[in-house]
Amino acid sequence: MNEVVAAGLLGLVQGLTEFLPVSSSGHLVLFQRWLPVVGDPVAFDLVLHLGTLLPVLWVFRGDLAAVLTDATRGEGPLLQRPGLRLVALVALGSVPTAIIGLAFEDVFERLFATPIAVGVALLVTGCVLFATRFAPVGTADQRSMTWGRALAVGFVQGLAITPGISRSGSTIAAALFLGLKRDFAARFSFLLSVPAIGGAFLLKARHLDVEGANALPLLVGFSTAALSGYVALRVLLRLVNNGDFSGFAWYLWPVGLLALGLGIFAP
Repeated sequence: MNEVVAAGLLGLVQGLTEFLPVSSSGHLVLFQRWLPVVGDPVAFDLVLHLGTLLPVLWVFRGDLAAVLTDATRGEGPLLQRPGLRLVALVALGSVPTAIIGLAFEDVFERLFATPIAVGVALLVTGCVLFATRFAPVGTADQRSMTWGRALAVGFVQGLAITPGISRSGSTIAAALFLGLKRDFAARFSFLLSVPAIGGAFLLKARHLDVEGANALPLLVGFSTAALSGYVALRVLLRLVNNGDFSGFAWYLWPVGLLALGLGIFAP
């Protein structure tokens, strides 16, 4: 397959599955069995990460602006200002994510980056999403969310380095079961992804081979990841707010079974 077309397809898969709760890493493990890795795989992975970071920064630009406003013109104690308190919650939640990612990412990717393991993880993600139907109606927002809840959601995000476990799906589900309001659960999940994606970018950038990079496939992958990611992010926010989040389980279960079949019968 033409590498530009492959880059566009992989960028589309990354953008859609990074935000929809179906696991981008799991889908890429499966799709890269048929689509060639474009040029330097590190460079391509980096541009996909950047492409999926842009929609989060754009959609939640109001929260980012509130941080600057609170820092420069806010009144009262720092941690009682909504914008700065939200930043503190995200920073605290990022600690367990960083510890797990730095200590275990290579181990998790090596152990679970096979179709059988991905299939099992996709089935687990489907069960987690289906269980959100029974989550209590949350009342906590950025003013009342506790530091312990932030740490718990960050810990779950760290576990989502497992290919097949959806980062957005697992963190939003955890936030719902911890009593967060639906809209804030989604906001906190995606704001928590900013340092995670940024940190992953910096770690992988150390191994970048600039000479092995091909500009056109990188640009195509970046563009399709950013555009499809924006659409997926908007769709998921609407579904979470409307209570339709659990419906993705009906997609994950057959895909998980398909991955198991591929691993068993076409290793």
